[in-house]
Amino acid sequence: MRRSETMLVELSDIIKAQQVIAGYVHRTPVMSSATLGRRTGVNLYFKAEVFQKTGSFKLRGALNKLHNLTDEEKKRGVITISSGNHAQGLAYASSMLSIPATVVMPEATPENKVNATRGYGAEVILHGRVEDLMAKCLEVQKERNLTMVHPFDDPLIIAGQGTIGLEILEDLPEVEWVFVPVGGGGLISGISTAIKLKKPGVKIIGVEPIGAAAMLRSVQQNAVVHLDKVETIAEGLAAPFAGEHTLAHVKRYVDDLVLVSDQEIIEALCLILERCKILTEPAGAAGFAALLFKKVNVPSGAHVVCVLSGGNIDLKHLKGLL
Repeated sequence: MRRSETMLVELSDIIKAQQVIAGYVHRTPVMSSATLGRRTGVNLYFKAEVFQKTGSFKLRGALNKLHNLTDEEKKRGVITISSGNHAQGLAYASSMLSIPATVVMPEATPENKVNATRGYGAEVILHGRVEDLMAKCLEVQKERNLTMVHPFDDPLIIAGQGTIGLEILEDLPEVEWVFVPVGGGGLISGISTAIKLKKPGVKIIGVEPIGAAAMLRSVQQNAVVHLDKVETIAEGLAAPFAGEHTLAHVKRYVDDLVLVSDQEIIEALCLILERCKILTEPAGAAGFAALLFKKVNVPSGAHVVCVLSGGNIDLKHLKGLL
């Protein structure tokens, strides 16, 4: 891993992460959809991380990070902030490795995600809004001498998420475009690094909700931007800031960042459910929403992968969307 001001992960780091997490995670499928492909004019595939353990990609990065802790750090325990999927991924990974875990979550977190995190053995602290979590987390970390496991802005987390990019290339060598949902940027940082360093011609498109465009604004201003307000139904993409590490990777490897509305996300989610029988959460549907509503000009017949990043949607929330 290069120790430079750009803090970029190497391909070798992602390959090492793949070796670390092998046997702990599912090799999720790359699934084609002829119907939605005809509708969008491309050869369409979904990388279905909805079928990952804990219901999202987050387990990959969490396992890689925990594996690299010292014995003393593992003994003391870890802490993080999360609106749900990273919480569950870290809680599950910690339980497998017998590491105490604490998670600070927004008070408005869907009940299913809170219950799942506790069910995996983590202590949950409910506190304020998404924008308030980091201060509370750092306070508890200092009091208890815990190790912070950042939800996205950590090279080891990024390398873990990058294993998805390796799997996409292995399962679909002809891939030409990859659409990736963007919250804090850990997922797209890892995927774009893995793919660009192995097959540079593949186009990587990051997709954010209009009401949570921290990464796009950070790229535009060439500095990490903290949003004063986050408004989106896609709580998995509701990070109020990007990270130094993730911003560096996005600037280097991502071809474009586009925005989708909540209504576009809902329509994409419903189509995936109706036509593919796959239930994804709003965050997971964002990539397909960008393709569906032509946020970028994809050539007809191109081989396109949309990453379905997670499937942890509260049933009450789902009922309201449908």
